[in-house]
Amino acid sequence: MRTGHVVAVTGAAKGIGRYAAQTLAREGARLAVSDIEPLDKVSAELQDLGADVVAVNADVRDENQVKRAVAQIIERFGRIDGLINNAGIVTHFSWAPRWPRIRDMDKTFWDRVIETNLGGTVLWTKHVLPHMEARRAGHIVNLYGGTDPKQMGIGGCAYAVSKEAIRMFTRFVAEEERERNICVVVVAPGAAIATEDAPEEVRQRLPGPDYLENLFVLALQADMELSGQLLLLKEGRLTVVP
Repeated sequence: MRTGHVVAVTGAAKGIGRYAAQTLAREGARLAVSDIEPLDKVSAELQDLGADVVAVNADVRDENQVKRAVAQIIERFGRIDGLINNAGIVTHFSWAPRWPRIRDMDKTFWDRVIETNLGGTVLWTKHVLPHMEARRAGHIVNLYGGTDPKQMGIGGCAYAVSKEAIRMFTRFVAEEERERNICVVVVAPGAAIATEDAPEEVRQRLPGPDYLENLFVLALQADMELSGQLLLLKEGRLTVVP
């Protein structure tokens, strides 16, 4: 990622998305932050860091809203060099009530998780790709997460299914776009992250987003040989997860 590159970050109002945008701002990126929630606070923070920022509210489940958001970014910056598909509904079981078992889960809840986590990744990728293809360059970074049933326990099924699907989606899109020089990777945080809305005792116990260090900066610089891979930050370097 070079200074002046345009990077879109979804789910940027708080948590990992907010942190990712901040790390990119410090590297000189021009940023498009998107979320269904208000973006005034994160936009002001990024501007204080010297970044050129455009904020675009959009529900990642709504294709028309995603399409409009991408159009706004292109109108403002004329290009999109990188996309971080971060928006998602997360199983914060360290401080939030557990989700129900599948036998007790309302289908509308299942649909909301899948359509946000997986569907949002699909829609943003779909509408950003033509602009990257036109320039024969670009990086797309998708988000993985914990998917082990024994570690997550009861209630994690919808989230885990969405994340495993994102991993497979990454592999397929990487192959589709390889000859167009578009690198598509999926990154794993490597730990449960306590975001700013977690209770104080949880934030004392679990690492915050700064645990991710410069993961997103490195992912947006990944070589094409890493396209399609699941990556983890280890000792300051990107490592392929088998």
